[in-house]
Amino acid sequence: MSYFEIIKRYMQFHKKTSIGKSNLMMKILIRISAACIAIFVILMLVDKINFPAPEKKMEKIIPNENLKTVN
Repeated sequence: MSYFEIIKRYMQFHKKTSIGKSNLMMKILIRISAACIAIFVILMLVDKINFPAPEKKMEKIIPNENLKTVN
């Protein structure tokens, strides 16, 4: 190879298509943190909704006659 061919090969742009381990870990951490934040925000929004509560207290007295004990 001539000097110019070596320089041409050296100077050409080579795009790296593989993702390094540090970039992969960072992307996973960002996705996990974004999912946790989204779940937290959804829980906060659901908490602010005023769901209706029962107006009267439900209480049923069961007499001892109807209870059966299993030995």
